[in-house]
Order: sequence, then C-alpha cells, then structure tokens
Amino acid sequence: MTRRAKGHGAGQQGRGQQDTLPGGRSQRQLRVGEEIRHVLSDVLRQAHFRDPDLDGMIVTVTEVRVSPDLKNATAFVIPLAGAGPESAKVVAGLNRAQAYIRTLVAQPLNLRHAPSLSFKLDHSFDTAQRIEQVLHRPEVRADIEKPAGEDEAQ
Repeated sequence: MTRRAKGHGAGQQGRGQQDTLPGGRSQRQLRVGEEIRHVLSDVLRQAHFRDPDLDGMIVTVTEVRVSPDLKNATAFVIPLAGAGPESAKVVAGLNRAQAYIRTLVAQPLNLRHAPSLSFKLDHSFDTAQRIEQVLHRPEVRADIEKPAGEDEAQ
C-alpha cells in the first residue's frame, strides 16, 4: 500500500495554484474574458443608448481582461472612427452606462456573478503603428538588413 504525499490526494491537486500562462492570467480568466468580449460586442452592436455620446457610435471591443476572482472586467475598446477626440467621450459614455451594459451582458453568460465592467481606450493600435514607423526608418532598416557576419567582423 502506497501513501500519497499530504495535500496531493484526489481532489486536492491544483487547488492552491492556478495554471497561469506567460501573461500572468489563468486559462479560466482568458476563457471568461473572451466569452465576455463576444457577448459585449453583440450587446454594443444591438443596444440603444440614451447617452448622446454613444448614439450611433460603432465600437470595437479588442480585449477583455478579467480579475482572478472574476468579479471585475476591463474592456479595451476603440471606436470605428479611431482614437481621436471623440474616443474619450465614447469611453466616458460607456463607463456611465456600465450598469446597464452589465445587465445586458450578464443574461447570456453562464457565470455565478456578472463581473463589474469598466471601459478603457485601447492604445495598442497606436503603439503598433509607431513601432511600424520606427522599423521603416532608413537607419533602423540598415541595422535590420545587415548580414549576420558583418557584426562579428567589427
């Protein structure tokens, strides 16, 4: 008869530790965030808001990050018109309407508690564009296109 190490019996495995991925989030957080993103996209496309800042705006939900306890979710959004002066108004309008949006999102989700939503403007597209511009500069392009042996010769 073999004895199991204390704390590693059936049903005990992995209780204190979550499977975290390289980004620091668990598989469950990623899965719930993606499900919220899909539902939130549908809600924002179909809902009618009284707020004039949201009237007729088309918003893309790029990512939803969920807290480890699944009680808070941050949705990163960008208006179809892009990040400009109107985008701050749209994000402010979404945050004002978050309670209404939360009730609409909670209905199709199969979660014990609907997470509290907050909205932030997604700057990842602006960052990617700046990186792309830097990579196309002549001095950077020359460094990138150097033959591999040229660095060692110096």
